[in-house]
Amino acid sequence: MSGISRTGVRRLGIPGVCVVTPLVHSDGRGAFLEWFHAGRLEEMTGRPATVAQINVSVSRKGALRGIHYTDVPPGQAKFFSCLKGSVLDVVVDVRVGSPTYGRWEAVRLDDRTYQGVHVPEGVGHAFMALADDTVVAYTCSQPYTPSKDRRLHPLDASLAIPWPQDAAPLISPGDRAAPTLAEARQAGILPEYEKCVRNAGEWWTG
Repeated sequence: MSGISRTGVRRLGIPGVCVVTPLVHSDGRGAFLEWFHAGRLEEMTGRPATVAQINVSVSRKGALRGIHYTDVPPGQAKFFSCLKGSVLDVVVDVRVGSPTYGRWEAVRLDDRTYQGVHVPEGVGHAFMALADDTVVAYTCSQPYTPSKDRRLHPLDASLAIPWPQDAAPLISPGDRAAPTLAEARQAGILPEYEKCVRNAGEWWTG
């Protein structure tokens, strides 16, 4: 049986974050889709879709990666998609001065819909694998720079992200030692909303 899924873009409540549902062509052989299309991403964001690096992670069920973000400037926009298995994907607005500062949104990504999440500069990102051997791929607008990489604790009680509780989360030592949102703000290591707007353009402020 053959078919074509519906496609579209849905903006979430955090400025600059959106979910992309790709067009999936399926038949008796399997399925085909355009996982990443620079032109469409440019139409969606109003800015060049620069790809400096593409990363892939493979995770056991319960692996919790994040919350990660990058200093602005230079910032690092990302486009995440789950190619195998499933994840609970979470974005957190950590931009000081943002109208949605401290707010998070969650989306399930899996290998049935192949939806992707665009995460703009300055927004925190995390995900938990919901199945063994889950594969997540993501583009990065800037190469990874260790000195610019920042983390927040994924179990920060003030954020109260409802991670699945059917198994103890597997968290890296670096993420487990990360500060809370309040501690990071007090330390002055959170990005400023206005800098993010200037760095990324104003397409997502309206």
